[in-house]
Amino acid sequence: MLLEQINSPDQLKRLSVEELPKLAEEIRQFLIESLSKTGGHLASNLGVVELTIALHYLFDSPRDKMLWDVGHQAYVHKILTNRREMFPTLRQYKGLCGFPKMRESEHDVWETGHSSTSLSGAMGMATARDLKGEDNKVIAIIGDGALTGGMALEALNHIGETKKDLIVILNDNEMSISPNVGALHNHLARLRTNKSYNKIKEEVEQLLMKIPTVGAPFAKTVERIKDSLKYLVVSGVLFETLGFTYIGPVDGHKLDELMESLRLAGKTKGPVLVHVVTKKGYGYKPAENDSVVYHGVGTYKIESGAFQKKAGGAPAYPAVFGDTLVRLAANDERIVAVTPAMLTGSKLEKFQAAYPDRCFDVGIAEQHAVTFAAGLATQGIKPVLAIYSTFLQRGYDQVVHDVCRQNLPVVFAIDRAGFVGEDGETHQGIYDISFLRNQPNLVIMMPKDENELQHMLYTAVNHDGPIAVRYSKEAGVGVPMDEEFRAIPIGKSECVREGNDVAILAFGNMVPIALAASERLAADGIEARVINARFAKPLDTECLDELAREQIPVFTVEEACIAGGFGSAVLEYYAAQEQVGMVVKVLGVPDYYVEHGSIAEQRAEVGLTPDAIAEEVRRHVAQKIQKA
Repeated sequence: MLLEQINSPDQLKRLSVEELPKLAEEIRQFLIESLSKTGGHLASNLGVVELTIALHYLFDSPRDKMLWDVGHQAYVHKILTNRREMFPTLRQYKGLCGFPKMRESEHDVWETGHSSTSLSGAMGMATARDLKGEDNKVIAIIGDGALTGGMALEALNHIGETKKDLIVILNDNEMSISPNVGALHNHLARLRTNKSYNKIKEEVEQLLMKIPTVGAPFAKTVERIKDSLKYLVVSGVLFETLGFTYIGPVDGHKLDELMESLRLAGKTKGPVLVHVVTKKGYGYKPAENDSVVYHGVGTYKIESGAFQKKAGGAPAYPAVFGDTLVRLAANDERIVAVTPAMLTGSKLEKFQAAYPDRCFDVGIAEQHAVTFAAGLATQGIKPVLAIYSTFLQRGYDQVVHDVCRQNLPVVFAIDRAGFVGEDGETHQGIYDISFLRNQPNLVIMMPKDENELQHMLYTAVNHDGPIAVRYSKEAGVGVPMDEEFRAIPIGKSECVREGNDVAILAFGNMVPIALAASERLAADGIEARVINARFAKPLDTECLDELAREQIPVFTVEEACIAGGFGSAVLEYYAAQEQVGMVVKVLGVPDYYVEHGSIAEQRAEVGLTPDAIAEEVRRHVAQKIQKA
């Protein structure tokens, strides 16, 4: 096998061009077999096999800088840069990361878990190269979905204005995770249908140069003729208007076309955009037929593509959110759903099917999504913005300036709150409490189970002001679901287990874990009161005052960063009340980035398990006894 001979780009270059299609076939088969056992991003990587081979064959990584955006399309890049044997550990604890990772390889020069960042990073690298007097290439490989992000458009504008030597590879597969939306997507669709553009442009130039008595001196004059031709042949010249030399569209699965276009790009001065058209899932029929489902997969059977799912179990929180929103919208026509390109992930398919005119996918544009929702709210609409915690970070200024400051009734349905497992540090939903809690007017809550989630959503859509409902990506607890919705009093907790030795204040999905810890403590004769905090803002100050009067030691537990989180809020309250002698121990995520692995492994690493919590309480009780 050719693949077994390739552990570096240098070894790849020793192959003949005629051998490359066979290598592409072997890589594709390797991906299908390996990911069937580990899961991972399948469809997107099957689509870039030839493109990745061509890039590493023609350019000189790591001297030439390759930035992959979004990074989930970099598996083939990892295979060709000496990480093929690590694939059995893909996305597993302490194993191979599913995104580019600098500590893994010198060939990973930019880490991209979020989209639309590569062009700005590439512009920085190209500028640094020129400042240092170097001459390497800088190549950003960006998916067409990522190109809809505002940051990418800002970078395109800057790159075109400065005329830096920089190559942008537009991987156009018409998809991010779900089908792309927006005017730029439509522009690319028009370009795809005009594949003869570059060929015609070159032929016209050659024809003009052959005209007797015209020759080279007339070349500058006829440039205007060629420019006019663009408008006749191509419905839109966005990239060349921005200052790029546009090459394409190129068939991303024909190596000869790719090589020719990339060689041309490498010789062209100034910014170049190579428009490469690929098919997501290429070479594996189940993934080709449904690239949305096969974007990110668990384990599956290669022959049929059938996923190996666990039988039964409670519904996942995102599914409960989607079903609840459909029910709420049936009784209130003012409710609309907004999502930044996560329609499928946020489980809004049923809502879109039921209320197509009230469901808005704005593309990978979190800033726009937040302010769009704010604009809706000014006109009496009830927008519910379904957004992953990690992506809400990208719209933070809009949360502050456009929603909270204006005190607008926008519901932030914060999906993937807490640990996210295999996607790792770039996607952990552990920061939103800290960056939201400082905002006036905003309410922050999180349910202990799926039944409480539906009641919190009901409370949220009926609240007159900005409100955030956080929930995990995990399966629910398995509790019965109430048929009737009920409002939850804002800022009120509930006691779910009595006890007077210590109090465990648990936020959201940590309540079941706190209850399990209390059972372990009860076996040792320690009675822990377990409180479902429900709200990180406003706090239940009556509950906190009662604990202070009884001088019960408090342990706060949250699946979020300790700095500025729920526990910090409790500490701040007791400090403001001058409760100097109050014992408060904050348990959460320490001040470092927790990498990929299972959620259970991530919790174990930071001490958010029943055993670890119980041990913290035992340690305190033992110290108290020693002091007595």
